Amino acid sequence: MKTKNAIQIIAFDADDTLWDNEPVFQNVEKEFCDLLSEYGDKKDISASLFDVEMQNMKCYGYGAKAFTLSLVETAIKVSNGNVAVKTIDQIVNLGKYLLNMPIKLLDDVENTLEKLNKEYKLVVATKGDLLDQQRKLDRSGIARYFDHVEIMSDKTEKEYTGLAASLNTSPANIMMVGNSLKSDIYPALAIGMYATYIPYHTMWKHELADENTSTNRFYKVDSFSDLIDLF
Repeated sequence: MKTKNAIQIIAFDADDTLWDNEPVFQNVEKEFCDLLSEYGDKKDISASLFDVEMQNMKCYGYGAKAFTLSLVETAIKVSNGNVAVKTIDQIVNLGKYLLNMPIKLLDDVENTLEKLNKEYKLVVATKGDLLDQQRKLDRSGIARYFDHVEIMSDKTEKEYTGLAASLNTSPANIMMVGNSLKSDIYPALAIGMYATYIPYHTMWKHELADENTSTNRFYKVDSFSDLIDLF
């Protein structure tokens, strides 16, 4: 990397960059649709859930707790208020499972972090519920590799500017690494950071975005271990 000497800090997204996340949410959503199958087609229920999530975004933000509240609201909506208390209890338990789900690191994450940690300051820069994301990091077993953890309510240019300020450095000294072009890559590039995109096989449709950038501060790798060669 020609700009290697400019990079002092590598910031990592967490969900679906360091560990599996979206597939677990999608499996819970399938169970949810099965629970409510008597009230309609599963595709329609899934579409209703997404609509409710989008409406609730400004109030609840991201994460398992927000998702669980949207599950309950969707159940009431699609059943016209007839959903059984027992079913609501099952939905709440699905939410609790998400809050305590096993953390499965993606391939080569720990080995790569261990090598990069010797030369760079490593940071977690993720969005979601503060307690939930911190507990995931604690359960992951890789917290020791990070010098700083920033859990944001969202990922926009404002939050990335705040991240650089909290790290007392210029955005030009930070490389952001993540799987979402919309959240991890484009806002970081917009304020002058470098960014590395690692595609993930499963994406929440709210995070979908076209790959369209020509800046020389953008990189794309196929796997987490490719970061070693990049740096």
